[in-house]
Amino acid sequence: MEHIARFFFGVSGNVIALFLFLSPVVTFWRIIKRKSTEDFSGVPYNMTLLNCLLSAWYGLPFVSPNNILVTTINGAGSVIEAIYVVIFLIFAERKAKIRMLGLLSVVTTIFATVVLVSLLALHGRARTVFCGLAATVFSICIGW
Repeated sequence: MEHIARFFFGVSGNVIALFLFLSPVVTFWRIIKRKSTEDFSGVPYNMTLLNCLLSAWYGLPFVSPNNILVTTINGAGSVIEAIYVVIFLIFAERKAKIRMLGLLSVVTTIFATVVLVSLLALHGRARTVFCGLAATVFSICIGW
């Protein structure tokens, strides 16, 4: 019974999270329509991308077994957020574009560092704790 409840609430959480990831669609439709990012900031989308990437990595079976729902929703979130970032970069003015490319390079560097450290230096429980801690720290940072 516990396994069924865990699966049910996990799927329910994923559906809710998917709607949260899709909530900026109206904003991005406006950006595309007006061909301008106006006064919107690209920072939240870059940071959410990092959060999704780290959480998807954490949920992979060789990092943290039995967390496939974590990987699936955060993998989908990574794709959605990457699309938002690309749209933002296409329509941003030069100054904002340079800033967002810089932030995207930081996001990529942090994710790559976590992946490389977890693969090359850590195994078993240490890998799980390290990746979970990285995902948690950046989740908290996003909430601020």
